[in-house]
Amino acid sequence: MNFLQIFDWHQFKLLVEHSTGISMDALHILVGVLIQLLVAVLFKSSVARWRPLLAVLALVLINEVNDFLVDVWPDPGMQLGEALKDIVLTMLIPSLIFVLARRRPELLGQDSNWRPSGSKDSS
Repeated sequence: MNFLQIFDWHQFKLLVEHSTGISMDALHILVGVLIQLLVAVLFKSSVARWRPLLAVLALVLINEVNDFLVDVWPDPGMQLGEALKDIVLTMLIPSLIFVLARRRPELLGQDSNWRPSGSKDSS
């Protein structure tokens, strides 16, 4: 018996939803931001760099693939729509934070002349 057979990710997500009283949609939003910030801190990076945003994208895609494999709906179109909604909800705020950190860093308390290393844009 392997770890994935013992640990049921879908059941864990349901446990978190029901024990916190926070809807799955709201959890997607919160977890997306949390992952972005944690990756930035762990890698001593900035939310203006690509790594934290790409980490959120990678994890949400893994989660949605798992949802497709575990929870098969009678209508594949509805299931795909739900998956796309989850991806958009998870990526929306991290993407906004990323763009703000790159384009308007003063809104996040950074010097307006600051640019992430390797940034080619001068505006």
